[in-house]
Amino acid sequence: MQHGPAVRRRKLGAELRTLRTSAGLTSGEAARLVGWHQSKVSRIETGTSGVKPADVRLLLDAYGVADSQLRELLLVLAGSDESGGRHHWWHAYRGVLPPTYRDFISLESQASAMRTLETTVVPGLLQTPEYARAVTKAAVEGLSEDRLDTLVEVRLARQDVLRADPPLELSAVLDEAVLRREVGGPGVMARQLERLVEAARLPQVRLQVLPFAAGAHIGVTGPFVIFSFSSTSDLDVVVLDHLTSSLYLERKEDLRVYTEAFNALRTHALSPEDSLDFIAGTATGA
Repeated sequence: MQHGPAVRRRKLGAELRTLRTSAGLTSGEAARLVGWHQSKVSRIETGTSGVKPADVRLLLDAYGVADSQLRELLLVLAGSDESGGRHHWWHAYRGVLPPTYRDFISLESQASAMRTLETTVVPGLLQTPEYARAVTKAAVEGLSEDRLDTLVEVRLARQDVLRADPPLELSAVLDEAVLRREVGGPGVMARQLERLVEAARLPQVRLQVLPFAAGAHIGVTGPFVIFSFSSTSDLDVVVLDHLTSSLYLERKEDLRVYTEAFNALRTHALSPEDSLDFIAGTATGA
C-alpha cells in the first residue's frame, strides 16, 4: 500500500521494464543506448528513484514504442506537463491542491475506465455545481470563499473526461444513502438527482443503486475507485480516499480483490434500468 507518487514511480518503472524486455534488451544494453550507467536504468525500473519526462522519452524511443496513448500515459506518470502536446490543466492549481489529489486527477484524466463504489455522496464526476459546493464546504471547514470557489472549479473541470473523445467509461454503484442524504437543501438535492437521471442515460455511464433492502454488503467498509487503462492493465490501480489523504493499492492481489468486490456489488444492486427508475422516483418523491 503506497501513497500516490510512490505508486506512480513503481508502475512507471514496471512498465518500462516490460517494454525493455519486449524490445529484447538487457538493462545494460538499454543503458548504453541512451548513454547512462546500468544502475540508473535499474533504479528507474524498481521505482527507487524518480525519472524525468525527458528520460522516459529517451527510453521509449530506444525501445521503439510508437503507441501514442501509451507514451502519453507514461509521460503523465513521470510528471510531464505537456505529454502528447496536451496541457494538463490541474497543474495550474499546484498551490491549492495536495499532491495526492493531483495524482488522482492525472490518473483519472488518462484512464479509459473508472469503477467506483460511493456510499455517502454523489461521485464527483456527476455532481452539479451547487451540490459540489455544499459537499466541499461541509467536508473542509473554515474555507474562504475564494478557496471554496477554486475547489468547486476543479471538481467541475474534472468532469470533462466524460465528454472527451473517447470519453471515460464510468461504472458507479451508489448506496441508497447517497440519494437519501440531503446535501445543500431540498432544491440542490432535487437538481442533483435530476442530473443523475441525465447521466444514467449517457452511453459512457453505467449507474446502479444498491438499495437499503440489499442489507449489509461488502461495500460497508467504505468507498473505493478502480482506474483501468486501455494501453496496459499493469497500470490499473485502486484508490481509497481518507479524510486527509488517498491511498493507492497497486498489487495484483489488491486489484483482484477489489474487482471481485465491485462485481459482487453490481450483482446485488438494481439493474441500470431499474436504478434509473429508482433515482427518478426518489427525485419526485415517489
